[in-house]
Amino acid sequence: MSPHAWQKSSRSQNLHTCVELSSPLGLIRDSKDPDGPRLDVDVAGFLRAVRAGRFER
Repeated sequence: MSPHAWQKSSRSQNLHTCVELSSPLGLIRDSKDPDGPRLDVDVAGFLRAVRAGRFER
């Protein structure tokens, strides 16, 4: 079991394009591959970019 508390995006809607965030540690992972690689990010900067729409298609 992972020592991190992972939270899935509220916008995932079961579309299989989800990310999960472990905060305050600043880790991001693909929810389809929970044992796969993880990105270590600046959580505050990542959330600012999301809110600014930088990841919209």
